[in-house]
Amino acid sequence: MCLTEHHLKYLQLEKFHIENYNLGAHYCRQQCEKGGVAIFVHNSLGFINIHIAQHCKDQDIEICALKLSFGTQNICTLTLYRAPSCKFSTFLLQLDTILQSIYTPRLHFIICGDINIIYLNESGNKSQLDNLLLSYNLTSIINFLTRIQNISSTATDNISIDVSQLESYTLTPIINRVSDHDAQLLTISIDYSYVPTHWSKTVRKINKYTISDFIDKLSCESWDSIFDSEDVNAMFNSFLNIYLRIFYSSFPLQKVTNCNNNDNNWITLGIKTSRRHKRDLYLISRNSNDEKLKRHYQAYCKILLKVIKEAKKLYYDTKIKKSNNKCRATWEIIKTLTNNHYSHTDIQELMIDNKHLKDQQDIADAFNDYFSSTVDNINKNKVNNKNYNAKVFLTQYYLEQNYVHPHQSLVI
Repeated sequence: MCLTEHHLKYLQLEKFHIENYNLGAHYCRQQCEKGGVAIFVHNSLGFINIHIAQHCKDQDIEICALKLSFGTQNICTLTLYRAPSCKFSTFLLQLDTILQSIYTPRLHFIICGDINIIYLNESGNKSQLDNLLLSYNLTSIINFLTRIQNISSTATDNISIDVSQLESYTLTPIINRVSDHDAQLLTISIDYSYVPTHWSKTVRKINKYTISDFIDKLSCESWDSIFDSEDVNAMFNSFLNIYLRIFYSSFPLQKVTNCNNNDNNWITLGIKTSRRHKRDLYLISRNSNDEKLKRHYQAYCKILLKVIKEAKKLYYDTKIKKSNNKCRATWEIIKTLTNNHYSHTDIQELMIDNKHLKDQQDIADAFNDYFSSTVDNINKNKVNNKNYNAKVFLTQYYLEQNYVHPHQSLVI
């Protein structure tokens, strides 16, 4: 719920209560009277307040913003007010600065408020604002009068969204008979089935090598500068600077990206329809005391679960049958379903003939010697043992040494 010209100071606004709603973001005038903007959020929704008060100026641009999360989609809502007497160029400049500071391609914007521009008539100010909003893929969607008085009717209130991203929306006027401005109700349909193909985050590179480097740098540091001063605060600041310098150099920042390669081609149109029907049944049964309806919903869920299992089985069986390398296709499916695409075996030490090897070159040489001499050992045993059976050797010795389950002689 976005409000403009609430005419309240912060202490008054903080005590202002709307049932089932919380104050999410606000701006109250610092010097002038009246004015101000606020956003109230339903208590069932989570939000993050976006701090942009430093860009606000009484009458010129009064604005507040917050971010709402719906599944995997984020919507940034901005509410603003511009007085008719303010300098329009200042308003445009500050609005552009704010949008630049918070804009990201994956963040959907909803900008609403009273900007005191008659939007149903063409004007220079309207063209300038439209061009600015279009640079962020935002378009005005108000096409009706928002302020109707005895002698005048205008459309000074406006709502702008990215219609290419938020296609399913409805906008209706609400005549409240309380204010000289009518309210506008914007209803947006959110697609919860959207899953981003990848995500990324910035983390510090911390492993045994960087930790070892960190310890070495700490041990080599003289710390002389700490004891050059007798001021405790100066000594602490010197210590902290040295420590952080070593910490940042040993544990650098790195960007980690994870691709989401889940294969969901098994989801058919029928399953999508059944999922929507299941959700409709859930919403109906949740607020109903009809036990027959609840049992019907539970039975429907069980049937849908069986259908999904069969659809997955049929899809993956077909994928394996059509593959030229069935073994490889099977492992790709397993890795996709378990999200385990990488397997790293980091051998740090090895015990061979009661010798403890830690050097990486020695470990590599030991592996090379073992595998390069395997054939010679087999031939040697064959010459020395007349009753030698290669199948017995492979099943009882070689496979056991490599931690592979024994197989039947016929298979070998």
